[in-house]
This record gives sequence, structure tokens and C-alpha cells, in this order.
Amino acid sequence: MTGLDLPTALVVAAAAAALVALVTLYRARSKPRGFISVGDQATYETLHTASLAARHLADGLTDDGCTRAAPFLRALMATPALVICDRTSVIVWEGEGRHHLPAVVDQAAAALSGRTVVLGPDEVTCTSTECQVRAAVIAPIQLDTGVVGALAVYAPRTSAGLTRAVEELAGWVATQVELAELSFERTRAMEAELRALRAQISPHFIYNSLAAIASFVRTDPARARELLLEFADFTRYALRRGGAYTTLQEELRNVERYLVLEQARFGERLGITLRVAPEVLPVQLPYLAIQPLVENAVRHGLAAKDGPGTVTLSVADLGSEAEISVEDDGVGADPSAIRKILDGQSRSDSVGLGNVDARLRQVYGEGYGLVVETAPGAGMRVSFRVPKFSPAVTGSS
Repeated sequence: MTGLDLPTALVVAAAAAALVALVTLYRARSKPRGFISVGDQATYETLHTASLAARHLADGLTDDGCTRAAPFLRALMATPALVICDRTSVIVWEGEGRHHLPAVVDQAAAALSGRTVVLGPDEVTCTSTECQVRAAVIAPIQLDTGVVGALAVYAPRTSAGLTRAVEELAGWVATQVELAELSFERTRAMEAELRALRAQISPHFIYNSLAAIASFVRTDPARARELLLEFADFTRYALRRGGAYTTLQEELRNVERYLVLEQARFGERLGITLRVAPEVLPVQLPYLAIQPLVENAVRHGLAAKDGPGTVTLSVADLGSEAEISVEDDGVGADPSAIRKILDGQSRSDSVGLGNVDARLRQVYGEGYGLVVETAPGAGMRVSFRVPKFSPAVTGSS
């Protein structure tokens, strides 16, 4: 994931800090080699164990994720047993004393209503003399939208410190679930953006391309066949149902197909210049991030221009980032109109500018949107940067 908003980031930081402080106090360890103090070792172990648990909660309170995360959560509490349940059933019991499992849902009923429950030997009854489960602290896993489950820690006895630690751990789990939901929302938003982009690009381009191909059928059948193959490859890529990301090399190849088809339509009126640093070709970026910008240059920059024009596509290596720019010497545009498009305040048919800008910001953060330089009669240059490595892209590819 990328680009957490400030409130979410503060919640994550606060939850992690609380876990470190509470578990450091709750667990005593001997000083190991390589650490300055017992506190340093406890801090490291807490953060490391929490990070191991977090990766399994990345999809929310799923059965598999909770089962994998539970051992690490129990290690944080250093308790005989730990349980995660949703609103109707137990998801996982981790540790000893599984014969207590049938009573969990009833015992967690109050926690599922939003308050922490502390149970003693009178409520957590057991006839086994070897079982350490004699008490429990059950805290709600509460999101902004309501309680989605409960975290229960079973132990020989309860204390104020254990109760506070369980509440903080339940809050931390809730934060991971919220982050998972944000990730799902981001994915759904990007899929919706792509569907909108396909719907926006495909109709007019398909019509124009087929018309251009048809014009060659009788006069130059071989050329018509070549264009038809390029058209088939272009549409196959543009309408694919694969992942949300691709490589620069694949994206540029599709741009080449698009330009071949547009040159068949515009002829000598359309000039093309490509400048590509080959070392950045493997870099991944959002699918259909470049072609809409090139199409915008052709349709709105050059189509309305008297005489020939040129589209220049450049891909540069900036060290840790790659920069992609699309420039045309066409009619240009009013900067205020472009700003409205990028802000989502205009329904202009400038193909893809707002769409690409929104998706770049969703993936990489607010600092990675489109930069547009234009003025009436002065052409237009649209550029953006992408990191060569991004956890959000790599983890989703």
C-alpha cells in the first residue's frame, strides 16, 4: 500500500508505540548479546513480531490470515491462549485449552457490543488441574463502521496491565483491518478508473482506425492487413482484463501500435519522435498510463492544427525514478481549463488526463501526478515521474 493519509498514519504510529510500551512493561527478558538493554530487546521483539502478524492481516479478518497471525499475536501477549472471533463464530483458537472453545462466543457477547470484558475463574470454569486457562480478557475489534469481531486472551489470571495490553492489541488489529479495507477500496477505485478509461478511449478510436484501414483495402491490401494486425494487438492490450500494472516496455509497444494506426489516418500531418532510455524499460507503472496522453496530444493538440505537427515521447532515467513526457507542437490549451480537468471539475473530452492523474496519485501519492505545461497556441507538454521500485506496485503485480 502507499500514500496513507495523515489520520491513518497517526493511528498506525500510535498503535505501534502503545504496543511497544505495554508489551515492554508486560514482559521481562534477560539482556541478550547485541542489544544495549533489556528494553531495546523487548522493543525489537515486539515490533518484529507485530510486523510478522501484520502481513497475515493484510486481507482483513480472513480465516487463513487470522490462523497465520494468531501465533504472533499470542507471542506478543505471552499468554496460554489467544482467540479471534467475528460476530458469529470463532475464527481461530491459538494455544492450549481448546476445550474452552465452545464457550467463547457467549463469553465474547458483551465485547461484540463494544466493551471490554474481564472474566475470572467463576466465568471461565475448568475441571482440568493441568489447564492454565482460568481467566480471560476479551476486547472488541472496532472500526469506524462498528465492531467486526473480538480478541480474547486466556490466562491463569487477569490484571490491569493485561487488560490494557489486550485492548491496545485489539485496537492494533482493528487498524490492520481498516488498512486492508482501504486497500480494497483503492483497488476497486482503480478498476473503476480503468473501466471508465476503456469506455472513453475505445469507441472513437475503434471507429477511426477501422475507417483508416478500410481506406487501404482496395488500394494497398498488404498495408491494410498490417494495420489490421496492429489494430488487433492494440485492442487486445487496451481491453485486457489483467493486472493494474505493466512495464514501460509493454506500454510503449502499445503506444507504437496506436501511433501506427493514427499515422495511417493523418499521413504526413503527424510526425513522431521517440526518445527512450533503454535501462528503464523494465520499470513497472499503471497500465494505460502513457497511451491516453499520446492520444490527447494527437486529438486535441494536432488534429485541430493547420498543417503538420509532431508528437515527442520521451522516457528518461532520473536515478531512482523514471520520467515520462509527451509533448506536442499543436494548438495548446488554457491552463485553467486543464486545471479543472485534473481537479475533476470539468467534463471536457480531453482523453484520459484526469483519469491518468488520479490513478498515479492513488498509487504513488500526491507528489506523483501529472505536470501539464501549456498555453493557447504554444503546444502542450504532459509529464510524470514513477519510482523505479514501489512497494505498492511490486506487491500488486
